[in-house]
Amino acid sequence: MKRLLIPLLILTATFARAQQFGGNPPSIKWKQINTPTTRVIFSQGMDSIAQQVATTVVQMNNLIKPSIGFKQRQVNIVLQNQTTVSNAYVGLAPFRSEFYLTPSQNSFDVGSLPWWQQLAIHEFRHVQQYNNFNVGFSSVLRVVFGEGGQALGNAMTVPDWFFEGDAVFNETLVSNQGRGRLPYFFNGYRSLWAAGKDYSWMKLRNGSYLDFTPNHYPLGYMMVAYGREKYDDVFWKNVTHDAAAFKGVFYPLQGAIKKYSGQNFTVYRKSALDYFKEEFKDDARVKLKSKHFVADEEYPAYVNDTTLIYLRNTYNHVPKFVIREGSKERSIAVQSVTNDSYFNYSGGKIIYSSYRPDLRWGYRNYGELRVLDIATGRERLLTRKTKYFAPSFSFDNKSIVAVDVPATGLSSLHILDAQSGKLLTAIPNPDGLFYTYPKFYSTDQLIAAVRNSKGEMSLALVDTKTGSNTYLLPFSYGPIAFPQVKGDTVYFSRTNGKNDELFAVDIKSRQAFSISGVSKGLIGYYQPNVSASKLAFTTFTANGYQLKQVGLDSIKLVPAQLSTKPSDMGISALEQDSASHFVDNAKTQQFEEKRYSKAHNLFNFHSIFPTLNDPNYSLELAGQNILNTFQSSILFNYNRDEGYKQFGYQATYGGLFPYLSAGGSYTVDRRGFYKGNSIYYNETSLNGGFTLPFNFSEGKYFTRLSVGSSVNYSRNTFQDAFRSMFKDTYYTYLSNSIGFSNQTQQAKQQINPHFAQSINLNYKTTVFGRDAKQFLAVGALYFPGISTNHSLVFNGAYQHKGQNNAVGFSNDFPFSYGYSAESLDDMYRMAVNYHFPIAYPDGGFGNLIYLMRLRGNVFFDYTHASAANIFANGAGFEGNFRSLGGALFFDTKIFNQGSLSFGIRYSRLLDPDFFGGSGRDRVELVLPVTIF
Repeated sequence: MKRLLIPLLILTATFARAQQFGGNPPSIKWKQINTPTTRVIFSQGMDSIAQQVATTVVQMNNLIKPSIGFKQRQVNIVLQNQTTVSNAYVGLAPFRSEFYLTPSQNSFDVGSLPWWQQLAIHEFRHVQQYNNFNVGFSSVLRVVFGEGGQALGNAMTVPDWFFEGDAVFNETLVSNQGRGRLPYFFNGYRSLWAAGKDYSWMKLRNGSYLDFTPNHYPLGYMMVAYGREKYDDVFWKNVTHDAAAFKGVFYPLQGAIKKYSGQNFTVYRKSALDYFKEEFKDDARVKLKSKHFVADEEYPAYVNDTTLIYLRNTYNHVPKFVIREGSKERSIAVQSVTNDSYFNYSGGKIIYSSYRPDLRWGYRNYGELRVLDIATGRERLLTRKTKYFAPSFSFDNKSIVAVDVPATGLSSLHILDAQSGKLLTAIPNPDGLFYTYPKFYSTDQLIAAVRNSKGEMSLALVDTKTGSNTYLLPFSYGPIAFPQVKGDTVYFSRTNGKNDELFAVDIKSRQAFSISGVSKGLIGYYQPNVSASKLAFTTFTANGYQLKQVGLDSIKLVPAQLSTKPSDMGISALEQDSASHFVDNAKTQQFEEKRYSKAHNLFNFHSIFPTLNDPNYSLELAGQNILNTFQSSILFNYNRDEGYKQFGYQATYGGLFPYLSAGGSYTVDRRGFYKGNSIYYNETSLNGGFTLPFNFSEGKYFTRLSVGSSVNYSRNTFQDAFRSMFKDTYYTYLSNSIGFSNQTQQAKQQINPHFAQSINLNYKTTVFGRDAKQFLAVGALYFPGISTNHSLVFNGAYQHKGQNNAVGFSNDFPFSYGYSAESLDDMYRMAVNYHFPIAYPDGGFGNLIYLMRLRGNVFFDYTHASAANIFANGAGFEGNFRSLGGALFFDTKIFNQGSLSFGIRYSRLLDPDFFGGSGRDRVELVLPVTIF
């Protein structure tokens, strides 16, 4: 099977995963702020944030245009406030952006700026990129294939590291912070340099199943920042314009870098990384015990001086809580699915916030509190349908404090009953702070790391009755996290210049201290925890976060003056642009707000997707509205075998609880045979139906159920030359389906989840015109294999259809490997597959294809089938179709960006292939898909 435009399909699939079709309930009323630069679409109650987003984008736009280009096309930005996910994207096909408005608790990760502001100054740079990369051959592709064509052209010529590196540079340029000033952002590369790991460019770009490799964000920033520092502000504008225009057929970006810098790409990228390596030359050199990634050990919590609990996350096991007693360790339990690995321990209990999606609406999800008993490993759900983060026990374990971030975006502290989860106190927030990692100091006072409306941070002593705050540190743009209270002292992590370090502050005197006596030169000091005589913390290494412990008697608290200005990490260009620190000078604007109709630009046809799947050649004109509640497509397909031409339209509306779908097609020149002669007819098909999607995922499992039904009408009209021989025929049938899947979490190296189940049922039956029926059941069971990353899979299927069916329904039965498939009256299949990794090559060539993993599969497959009146003489058939064999799969990255897996399968047929082919040995190319 051959397909055209594979990179486009990969890119489109990436965008599809970022979106949630029909994700918002119909009760939400939408409003808009419409400017020439952007249309901000938001729900009622989000007016203030929408005004600030529009103001930031409009005022920043002209300031940053010179460094990327002056093309302007309005973008739709949808503000999603129902989710607990902290994220955003800009995409083509269709051209739009979505901001997921719940901020993260960890201010080291992306900084402490107001979350809406962080998204606006980062994501709008992507808007400008797409606007200005519509040039040359990328523009030709857009003219021919629409936005999907430009997406293909841009993905082939401009790497993802530039898209994100340039956007991170912009957020750092226009603000007082940005990730380019955060040590945490560089920890990955610093850890590799400190350990002397000199990975190849392709390994840094594509990652590894064995070794830690940072993602493309810091790599991109270093590449972009070096270009801005060494050349000029329009260096990347010129480079990417030439690249997106395909100036240079082979490696156009590399050619453009040589053209405008005078250095070939290999020299340029080495110079860029060496520039930053020099900035961090004072990091201590580390000799790691293991060659490859070991584990992330995070959030150490003392049970006593000799026992602590932490979270362990490895490439071959999902995150689990571990207790370490001296040198011995034992597992407590697997952590439930969560957006944040943080947890708190006290009195034999662990509490953390777990992620749970809404039953139906994809943009709505929750942060629910779970309590784990470390003695029994049993876990209970404490709150339901809440948006709680960073919970912590009181000293007597009777209460819990957690950060509540409702759909309004406002942050508050809630005190809950530790047994029932009942809300006891909602603490006022008169200063409009965003709270992170709260801890009890006394029964009526809390300590929390807080962000103000500018994005500056401090530690606050919060009165639980009034919400009044006493600030223990001056506000600054230095991120603060992980406060730990010990008596009248708060230990915490804070950015200090080029490092994230440990500090302490005396609550009574408000005196800040640096902590001496811990190892110097480590890559960050995070998540401190204190026992009666020890201090534990984590530091980042090339083999993951590692847990460190020191005796309290060996450290000293040294009075310190905390830095107030983040480091530019050696990039002076951040201070020399007219857009530098733009957010300081942004002026308040008020834009007109209007109602946004859900029917606005409903069809929004944006792309033409060509597909070659011989013998079918098709063109699909795809449409999707901005709210992603309506998807439709106009399809033309030509079948080379029969010579027929098919025209069709299909649409699905997801704005109500059930998905509603309808469509139809008209096919010209369908061909059949009668008494050795070809006969031709035209076929009309109509369909309409509904689907009920349910998401029951909770705790440690992802669980989905889908129930649907459709009515389908088909009419065959014979062409004039045959109308005297045949009457037109028609029939109407129902297609009813149920799909269920359930699986545990899956670690990075695991080929399949250790435990999973899936079953799909489909029943088709005619209701008018002709008599026919067909029932199909397909299922699979997944189990762990002999070794950690091995997988044992049992497959089963059953099909029954009427012996005298007057309608030939589609054949979706998964026939035994190697055989030519036929749809017979009764069929059942049983198969066993064993999957296992073979090697992790971590190598490729030409920046075209990179092999990450080689894996194998051995199988035995058995199908039994029977049918009546299948042969011309009226004879029936009954037989077995058994095969065994193996497959070799290649998990790759193409163009240093897109994941592509394929395999070669050998099947030895143990029975004759009655319906096609000769010989017992079959070799096939396999393009695997996801398990559900």
